[in-house]
Formats: sequence, C-alpha cells, structure tokens
Amino acid sequence: MPASNRPRAVWTGAISFGLVNAPVRMYTAIAEKDLRFNQLHETDGGRIGYVKVCKVDNEPVPADEIVKGYEVSKGEYVRMTDEDFEAARGEQHRGITIHDFVPADQIDPVYFERTYYLGPEEGAGEAIYALLVEAMERSGLSAIATYVHHDRENLACLRVRDGVITLEKMFFEDEIRSIDGIVPGSTKVDAKQLKMAEDLIGAYTSDFEPERYKDTYRERLLAIVDQKRQGKTTKVPEPEAGPSAPDLLTALTASLDAARAERQKSPKPAKKATASKSRAKAGAGGSSRRKTA
Repeated sequence: MPASNRPRAVWTGAISFGLVNAPVRMYTAIAEKDLRFNQLHETDGGRIGYVKVCKVDNEPVPADEIVKGYEVSKGEYVRMTDEDFEAARGEQHRGITIHDFVPADQIDPVYFERTYYLGPEEGAGEAIYALLVEAMERSGLSAIATYVHHDRENLACLRVRDGVITLEKMFFEDEIRSIDGIVPGSTKVDAKQLKMAEDLIGAYTSDFEPERYKDTYRERLLAIVDQKRQGKTTKVPEPEAGPSAPDLLTALTASLDAARAERQKSPKPAKKATASKSRAKAGAGGSSRRKTA
C-alpha cells in the first residue's frame, strides 16, 4: 500500500513479552458513524464558537496561558507541567508489557472499552510480529498487558483477528461499578412461563452475522436532513393507541408464534465457512467479544 494511503498511527511503541520486543504502530479500529451537529445562531446561521473563560476575572484565556491542575482539596490545585507527566510515564511509556496469557472466555465483556489494531513496524519488527501472531493463534489464548497513553496507564487485552494483533483497551477492576442494588430480589419463576421463555430464546437463536444489523435511526435522520435541504417539512407520526397489555403467558405465546412465523418466512442463509472467521475464532479463544468493537 502506498505510504499516502496508509492509515495514520495514533501511537508507536513495542509489545514486550519477556525479553522479546516487537515494534508496533497502533491504529484506530473503529470508525464511529455518529452524526455530528453544529450549534448555530438561529437568526443568521452563524456557528457558535467555544471560548475558554477564566472563572475569576471572567475574561477569555489564550491557549498558551492554560495549564493543568489537580484539585487536592476544595479550591486547592497543584499545577502540573509536561515534565511532571513525562516523569510519571517512566522508561516503559512506549511499551505494551504483556503480563499473562489467559483464556478469552474468562474475560467479562464489561471490561472492554475500545478496539485498536497493532501493526508491525516495517523492517526487522515484521518477523517478530509474525512470530507472536502465529504463537498466539496456536495457543488460543489472549494476552493481558499494560501500556501508557494519553497521560494514564491502560489495561489491555491482545488477541489475533485475521492475522493482525488487536488491542482491546480495558477498564481496570476498580472502574467497574458494583451491581449491588441493581440485582432483582429473589422471585419464584413460573415453570410454564420459563419453558415458554426458553422456547422464545430458541426461536431467535442464530449465528452472529454483524452485517445483518444496521443503524436505522441514522438512516432515517439522514433522510430527514435531505428532505429539509429540499425545503420539505418533517412530519412526526401520530402515536397509535396500542391494545391493553396482555398477561405474561399470553405475551410469550404470541411472541413465540410471531418469531416462528418470521423464521419460516425468512430462513437463515447457509453458513459460509471462511478462513478469516476461523482465524478470528482461534485468536479470540472461541469466545464472543463485547457488543460493539
């Protein structure tokens, strides 16, 4: 690939595994499709700017006069310099240090935050990278590592996807909130309702095929943008008065009948055994990842 067409690396460093170092570049793996809207002045359409104002003198502050400060007590700040952050990073701030190799299915998806690709540095680093990829694929394990980026230490899971090492940025254990107060109390489950619920789950069971799921809200929003661009008005649909809520067993029965009818009308496509899916499954240890990449 020509250098001008290559994705831009957001970080460079090396994967450290014992005494082995594999130089790598980090690339963003996710291109979010969120629609971004600007704030406008309604009367003349001018964009609203963002001005940083000092809360003491209420005057705008230029960028070269802004420093970072950590509040150690109410109203008391310790000012930090670039050198302070550099000192905290230590000598390994350009390294991804592997601590353990673990079965992927032992990692709760709640720990995953964001996905990055790690590509090899050109030259000698490619052979070490290829060796690590092959060894990880054969092991079926994922690596737990730490690295420093954006002025903080990060926890990460390294796995192989289609021959590329993927870094899953993770939350630390103390960042995961407790479920105390959320878990429902003990409630006796009706055996007949439970059987119906299990049948309903079975009717919806299929293989994960990400191409089947589309962001329909974004598509509708873009259609409205196009309509307004053409001078058309937006019509909000009137909510329909729905029927009274059925009892749980009736709802389960109706849902199961509807799911079975839908499956008969739209049979599942035949499975396609591809090499890429096999590699991804081997690299992930055969487990599913978080809901989003």
